Amino acid sequence: MIHLLIIHEVENYAAWKQIFDDASGIRKAAGEISYQVFNYYDEPNKIVHLSIWDDKQNAEQFFNSPQLVKIRADAGVRSPEFIYLDLLEAGVL
Repeated sequence: MIHLLIIHEVENYAAWKQIFDDASGIRKAAGEISYQVFNYYDEPNKIVHLSIWDDKQNAEQFFNSPQLVKIRADAGVRSPEFIYLDLLEAGVL
């Protein structure tokens, strides 16, 4: 499994969220297992998408696919940054 942190700005959160939700089936089919969506406290259109994928290669293929490039454009996504992370430790206090 791989954790993926995506940071990007959107033109309109509500419009982006609808497209994001509509793509849940193709994200799942591509290997996304779970996700969380955040925004910057003082910047509601600056989005952080943290997800867990079954495999780094599946995530890279999905986010680099022509279909996703078009979806991002339709959703008003600007300058996404993709950060692939290996979990070293987790806990609850």
